[in-house]
Amino acid sequence: MSQWLDSVTGWLAANPQWLAAAVFIVAFVECLAIAGLIVPGTVLLFAVAVLAGSGALSLSETLLLGFLGGILGDVISYFLGRHFHQNIRRLPGLRHHPEWIGGAETYFQRYGIASLLVGRFIGPLRPMLPMVAGMFDMPFPRFAAVSLLAAAGWSLAYLLPGWATGAAIRLPLPEGFWLQAGIVAGAIAVMVGLSANSSLRRHRRATLWISSMSLLILIGMFFGYPYLTALDQGVMTLVQEHRSPALDEVAVVLTLIGEFRNMLLFSALLTVLLLVCRQWRQAIFTGATLLCTALANTGTKLFFARVRPEVLTDPLTSYSMPSGHASGSFALFLTLAVLAGRGQPPRMRLTWLLLGCLPALSIALSRVYLGAHWPTDVIAGAMLAACVCAASLWFIQRREPLEPMPQKVWWLVLPALVALFGFFVLRHLPHTLLRYAY
Repeated sequence: MSQWLDSVTGWLAANPQWLAAAVFIVAFVECLAIAGLIVPGTVLLFAVAVLAGSGALSLSETLLLGFLGGILGDVISYFLGRHFHQNIRRLPGLRHHPEWIGGAETYFQRYGIASLLVGRFIGPLRPMLPMVAGMFDMPFPRFAAVSLLAAAGWSLAYLLPGWATGAAIRLPLPEGFWLQAGIVAGAIAVMVGLSANSSLRRHRRATLWISSMSLLILIGMFFGYPYLTALDQGVMTLVQEHRSPALDEVAVVLTLIGEFRNMLLFSALLTVLLLVCRQWRQAIFTGATLLCTALANTGTKLFFARVRPEVLTDPLTSYSMPSGHASGSFALFLTLAVLAGRGQPPRMRLTWLLLGCLPALSIALSRVYLGAHWPTDVIAGAMLAACVCAASLWFIQRREPLEPMPQKVWWLVLPALVALFGFFVLRHLPHTLLRYAY
């Protein structure tokens, strides 16, 4: 398998004109029923993304090709299930491996629409769930809406790391960049790994451990950022080298969502709705997480008084560390993810947390892209939110677990948050585009 992968990547490196087609095809196969279980698509997807980032394709082109390939794989898988229904089990591969579809079928029956969103990030389920949705005659408009949303997050999560790696290898970066990047990435990887392990093993103090590890990294960022200049400047150089008008508009929309006033209103709306629905403990957890994160962010930002990057034509005068956009967005979406995972198995709870991190990470990265924050500012903001969220969850669960919310509450909360988001985007987008324009 390793030799085959080396030969494919070697041929693509010698024939970069085929790289766009390769990104599309690999993403398509990775999301295609049955084929996605056989072909090592995740490894191959990272490899072609690295080649794309070496100068062959822009980031927007790479993400779009991966998104379109994934959507095509989903649609074909869906209509395979819709056409064959239960006879799909007689197809080659499934006939001898009924467990391939059995797990996806059980998952879909248990979680419904949410399974398509969450299962997108679980390797064995990703190519099979669209086919199972077709088998059970899920209406195509509903399937398409969820698939579009899931494919967008999946494309970002699976292609961005590889593309950024390829771009970083190509550019002349400051001395010490890779060492500093390795230290920071390693620390975060250890935290995530230990956190996932303690959660899967259902350790009684798992949330307290997560809060403590996040706090350690946060302290490291606060006192170590003067020694991480190569990392900050290298990432900033990498990002500014690959800016484009299309990505500028996307970044502006994302940063608009994370504005302090908007996050404050989102948080207040969520807390009030939970109180109205008499979800008292959930409201206390939500309010404590969001309020404490905001207060801690403001206090530490004034204490460290770090100057922002000089990238914007009209530089911001407020201080930089930690990023308020990062801490606010991670606090909000991690809170929603925690509430969504209540009463579910550990793997499902971890998957909800992963999904919650995707929109928050997008908002946080938009700040680096626009030149409003250093990368270490964003990492500090994310760790601050993770620390406070885990500590709040531990506090509220000291005596008994936080119970899951009724489905009717979610049907009130989610549309209200989406409507508020749409209102701010439509009202302030033109002004924000002018503010961040070059």
